[in-house]
Amino acid sequence: MNGLLVIDKPGGMTSHDAVGRLRKITGERSIGHLGTLDPMATGVLPLVLGKFTRLAQYFSSAEKSYSGAIRFGFSTDTYDAEGERVGAEVTPNLTLDELRATAAHFLGETEQMPPAYSAKKIAGKPAYKLAREGKPVELQPAKVRISSFEIRELKGTEASFTMSISAGGYVRAVAHEMGHALGCGAHLSGLRRTQAGVFTLDKAHTLEELALLTGDVAALEAMCIHPRTLLPEMPAVTGDAHALGRLRNGAQANLPEFSRAPLVKVFAGQRELVGIAKRVAGTLFQPVVGMG
Repeated sequence: MNGLLVIDKPGGMTSHDAVGRLRKITGERSIGHLGTLDPMATGVLPLVLGKFTRLAQYFSSAEKSYSGAIRFGFSTDTYDAEGERVGAEVTPNLTLDELRATAAHFLGETEQMPPAYSAKKIAGKPAYKLAREGKPVELQPAKVRISSFEIRELKGTEASFTMSISAGGYVRAVAHEMGHALGCGAHLSGLRRTQAGVFTLDKAHTLEELALLTGDVAALEAMCIHPRTLLPEMPAVTGDAHALGRLRNGAQANLPEFSRAPLVKVFAGQRELVGIAKRVAGTLFQPVVGMG
């Protein structure tokens, strides 16, 4: 089975667990996710299946959008509600205006220190494994961009928010840093991804919904995002038999494409993605990702 499925990941499940569930439903072994979601988090998780896993490199820079909640009063070692409390709990006297003013300082490009309990690799080993073993975790700050961060409501010590953040950014790290800035500690108490790049919740399917179609490849492929809408920054072109034959064999071919875009999606018919081709000159292209 080849395609891209967007699932609405439930809480209490890792992204790897979601991949495992989908393998059983589809019978496809080659499945990858486009951006990990923490076990506590729910929402949009795009998964590429079969030959479409070769396209994962082109989705790595997509911005993600979230809704969630931050609890103020104490921090945790994982920066979210699943971790152990760090320090004493306090009852902060915060106002909505104060929180919104603090949130505004996080907008734009900044350097963010990833959480110790994260999938970032240190000498080939995930940081969270070192943290669980009580070993030192020496991570480097990474540049992230927060294009929007709005505190929506404050109830007691918990504030609801929406945020859009660049790929590789950690929302729970922002929650932790807010608590530090306000001097009261804080952690992420809830998170739902509402969008990942062009993929939104209204295009997502639950695993329960997909499980009803177990083994029905045609029905499952119909649930996938239409391949012509993927990677919208790349124009799509339909090749004739001669051009497709050359591209499939790794040779250059002329295609009727005049946008001057450096990369194009090449199709045989409406849905069969043959691959991604790079413009060499004019309408001459060479394959860079084949789906054969």
